[in-house]
Amino acid sequence: MLQVHKGTGDKYKAALRSRVFNLRDKKNPALRENVLTGAVKPEKFAVMTSEEMASDEVRQMRDKFNKAALLEHQMSMQQGTPSDMFKCGKCGKKNCTYTQLQTRSSDEPMTTFVFCLECGNRWKFC
Repeated sequence: MLQVHKGTGDKYKAALRSRVFNLRDKKNPALRENVLTGAVKPEKFAVMTSEEMASDEVRQMRDKFNKAALLEHQMSMQQGTPSDMFKCGKCGKKNCTYTQLQTRSSDEPMTTFVFCLECGNRWKFC
């Protein structure tokens, strides 16, 4: 680790604390066992990231949070009127917002754009 961090500075100390914490973690016996049996070589252990050292439980939790954050980011909030008048054809829920715009000539009815807040499905009708 000294070679990787080029001395005993703050980064070295933080990396050392991270390794000690992960080895002492009672919820992560697999890492401790892999290091003790040699399945994870010292050279590899010295450069492992916190994600690589994490237990399966923590990895699954991180994946879940990442997927939720990605979905939330992809479903940008729609400015519209919240309503339960529309039923989503994809998820069957009624948690939607809608906006109405005049997309054709003024003697035609307005087009209603609906966005499902549950699954992100979008549809329109006249």
